[in-house]
Amino acid sequence: MLSAEERREIEIELGRYPNKRAVAIDALKIVQRSRGWVSEQGLADVAEMLDMSIDELEGLATFFNLIFRQPVGRHVILICDSVSCWVMGFEELRSRLSERLGVAPGGTTADGRFTLLPVVCLGACDRAPVMMVDGDLHERLDPSALDRILEAYP
Repeated sequence: MLSAEERREIEIELGRYPNKRAVAIDALKIVQRSRGWVSEQGLADVAEMLDMSIDELEGLATFFNLIFRQPVGRHVILICDSVSCWVMGFEELRSRLSERLGVAPGGTTADGRFTLLPVVCLGACDRAPVMMVDGDLHERLDPSALDRILEAYP
């Protein structure tokens, strides 16, 4: 069941769009912000509120790669694997992060602190390679900076 706050936030969004379906991604983001991810129950609750089928909403949720359909760590690391980042050292960064965290891409650390997710593009090609942690963009990365960056996220 949606919390009163989730329902209130979704209702505010409903007032901004011409139809309920247009609110789908925003509603999923609201649930995710509140719960950390979108469970089956969360998906069903949003689908009911927006008069959509669960399958329709699931299609949107799985297409939009920033909707998490399984639990994630307290901090989500999005590492860009676009062509620009690849050319500028993505592979070494990914390897160092995986080694440092003890998880493969897509995994969450045993303590639940970090989830490491590769993404197609973070839109900062001119500052490659980049990664984002909880919405904070880290630019022109080299492996030596990773430990310092990770320490900033307890």
